[in-house]
Amino acid sequence: MNGAGPLPLEGISIMGLLRGLLGMASLIAIAWAFSAKRRQVDWKVVGIGLGLQFVLALCILYVPAVQFGFEVVGKVFVKVLDFTKAGSEFLFRDLMDVKSFGFIFALQILPTIIFFSALTSVLFYLGIIQKVVYALAWALNRTMRLSGAESLSTAGNIFLGQTEAPLMIKAYLERMNRSEIFLIMTAGMATVAGGVLAAYVGFLGGDDPVQRLFFAKHLLTASVMAAPGAVVVAKVLYPQTEPVDQRMDISMERVGSNFLDAMANGTTEGLKLAANVGAMLLVFFAFIAMFNYAFFKLGDVMGLNGWVAEVSGGNFRSFSLEFLLGYLFAPLMWLIGVASEDITLTGRLIGEKIIASEFVGYESLSSLKAAGAFAHQRSIVMATYMLCGFANFASIGIQIGGIGSLAPGKRQWL
Repeated sequence: MNGAGPLPLEGISIMGLLRGLLGMASLIAIAWAFSAKRRQVDWKVVGIGLGLQFVLALCILYVPAVQFGFEVVGKVFVKVLDFTKAGSEFLFRDLMDVKSFGFIFALQILPTIIFFSALTSVLFYLGIIQKVVYALAWALNRTMRLSGAESLSTAGNIFLGQTEAPLMIKAYLERMNRSEIFLIMTAGMATVAGGVLAAYVGFLGGDDPVQRLFFAKHLLTASVMAAPGAVVVAKVLYPQTEPVDQRMDISMERVGSNFLDAMANGTTEGLKLAANVGAMLLVFFAFIAMFNYAFFKLGDVMGLNGWVAEVSGGNFRSFSLEFLLGYLFAPLMWLIGVASEDITLTGRLIGEKIIASEFVGYESLSSLKAAGAFAHQRSIVMATYMLCGFANFASIGIQIGGIGSLAPGKRQWL
């Protein structure tokens, strides 16, 4: 496991498929156990949602036209990184040279968030995003019997952030029931904003155009497939028991008075998001270092450090937060089909994502990938999918503040 050559792909096997099916059934069973109305779960909606994910996966794997479409969109994200680099080089000059100065997160990744936010704002002003979202929302509306507002917000989350997508249905928020509000929150956590997705592409792909395109396609696929998955989980946890309004009317929220104003507003919002991401990462990594220092000292006193290195096969060098998270989530990773050799590594990543943020998880994934820590390439791809979403404790506060400001009457539900 030293990265000297390509990793084995660990292709499809009967046991792997059975574990995957068992994992899917287990996740749905867990959701059903916590359901607010177990007897009123619409299992037809659950079946349709899972079927949509399955069909989408097959199309991406075996239908050339769909593969071409995702590759084109993936190349767009890669091109956005190139455009961002042009702007960054004007400000930072030689500091952008990875070969000379290494990969500097603040210079290579955060500017991507700012530029993509401005680009998204301009596309929203021109009405382009609304048309794409409407087409996807129409498909969700017709296949999964969602309300029009639910469909628009869920589809919008594929491109927009968890607080920006609800802007498209601002006029409906105060009239929505608990099941609808819950789906809006769940879809927001299951997907990622376009600007953040572009940042992940740069993070994982580095300066390698082939790797950038590879991760762009997988991250885009993960975000699209997360939409029907979010519907499944939300409608099991909080089933819809009331008649729904299937009209799809997008709220005419203005992001600027003209093209330049929209670009400026998007830049300002992107700067706020980039600053927030940078500050949160600084704090989270500082806390992780502090906890690991305490765990290392405890392991030293109790003689656990050597034992940890031995039982983990060298994946963990001492008693640490990463070790605890890895083994805590390892059973879940095994259930969903991760290679047995990599379950503690992927368990660590999903744990970091939940308690900190997906950026922390992706940073660790990037480091582990570069170090050749994984036994199978498939584990890296699965980790890329699992980490792609805003599902962490910080997002709870973000949604309460963001959606609560749009619909003050629903704040207690949030």
